[in-house]
Amino acid sequence: MKAIKETGNELVCATDKFDVMGRIDSYFPDAEFFLEIENLDKYIGDLRREGKPIDLVSICTPNFMHPSHIRFALRNGADAICEKPLVIFPHDMHIIKDIEAETGKRVFTVLQLRYHKAILELKRKIDESPAQMFDVDLSYITTRGNWYLKSWKGDVEKSGGVATNIGIHLFDMITWIFGNVKGNIVHLYTPTKAAGFLQLEKARVRWFLSVDAEDLPKEAVQKGKRTYRSITVNGEEVEFSEGFTDLHTETYRQILAGNGFGIDDARESIELTDYVRNTKPQGLKGDFHPFLKK
Repeated sequence: MKAIKETGNELVCATDKFDVMGRIDSYFPDAEFFLEIENLDKYIGDLRREGKPIDLVSICTPNFMHPSHIRFALRNGADAICEKPLVIFPHDMHIIKDIEAETGKRVFTVLQLRYHKAILELKRKIDESPAQMFDVDLSYITTRGNWYLKSWKGDVEKSGGVATNIGIHLFDMITWIFGNVKGNIVHLYTPTKAAGFLQLEKARVRWFLSVDAEDLPKEAVQKGKRTYRSITVNGEEVEFSEGFTDLHTETYRQILAGNGFGIDDARESIELTDYVRNTKPQGLKGDFHPFLKK
């Protein structure tokens, strides 16, 4: 809603199963609101018949709902802006592309890290070193309470599992910077953490993802932090923990200017995480992330 407001646009109507939506009042107090998507569908249809069609549908729903809600947008004559991951399963991308072609409407995905200044600077440096192979360690721990595994996020069929649910942006970022996947090894995969090794066109990547507070390094615990993110390239830390605040607004601004990221842009990271989810972990063999030594 903040991004819609800051780009000078209007939230016409919204739906959510949660019925205490006072946060809308801070942005669009006049927006129509429905608890059922069927009633939203009827309202949008009525607007279209009145010559006041919706231009875009913003999808911020649980991961497993994204394919049906994208279809909802396209079938109603609107473009779709969908939060990560665009879809969980790769075959859904092919179906959505067909519906794009049928309707003439577009699907955009939110890959906001591609607009982060530190990430853009890193990509520039890598692009200027085409012959070099880089060594990358990627670590992301974002701790969650006991509710996590009881929610849809803890259900692999609904969230895609930990690698998809918390890792999709980071996997998109590193493949965007260092090139497509040439090799994919999974060392560990559980409901709360995952780790592996990626051979990309320009990098060897050891990665570790977790929602378990026990995995936080000492420096994070001593500072009272419950989140830890780190990327090192050839042993040098890339600082990107700041500057996230306005990335959604910039994402919407670029989409509205015709420069947004579409289905094909999301493909590499979706196929990567699908492979991770469906591959038997090989244990601590080969070049594994140092956090696994614990």
